[in-house]
Amino acid sequence: MGISYKESVVKKIESFEAGTVFIANDFLEIAGYERIRNILNRLVKDGTIHRILNGVYYQPKYSELIDEYVAPNVHQVALAIARKYNWTITPSENTALNILGLSTQVPAKWVYLSDGRYVTYSFGGIDIEFKRRSNAEISNMSTITSMVIQAIKAIGKDRISEEQIDILKKRLSGEEKKALLREGKTATAWIYEILRKIGEEDE
Repeated sequence: MGISYKESVVKKIESFEAGTVFIANDFLEIAGYERIRNILNRLVKDGTIHRILNGVYYQPKYSELIDEYVAPNVHQVALAIARKYNWTITPSENTALNILGLSTQVPAKWVYLSDGRYVTYSFGGIDIEFKRRSNAEISNMSTITSMVIQAIKAIGKDRISEEQIDILKKRLSGEEKKALLREGKTATAWIYEILRKIGEEDE
């Protein structure tokens, strides 16, 4: 006898890294949306998973160090919301700085540019704001390219340092650098000059 839909969902969740954020759509290869949603809601009641927002869940990650469950990763929550509504998003300026490791300051509000509606979601004292932008502004490049561009804008033309450029060079893979140079050609000239420095290969 084959395993049940619930067992299949639980098995997939157990394969996730602890702390992973997910939505019902991530399980549609197992069953239909309503069945999956009902299973996830039962798992919330059982305490197997936690609900962050309506339709957004995560597998709790326990920290021995602080002796409590760790809050879900905010960027993962934003990506899950985008998947739920089929939006294209990219972290906006200060949010991009934090995610890329260019700033240790946690944003008071996590802001994303989106081709979806203008809306703010709140959970656990955290606000995620989606600001609507034209699709052309954010959809013709990878998330990493658009995020780097947003971070550069936040720093400013005359304030970006060689140290910050070096951080980005080390953070991006070879393929991401190629995409940066290819996709960033539509950016302002001064921004593309910085992208070129990030994307160039070391001697």
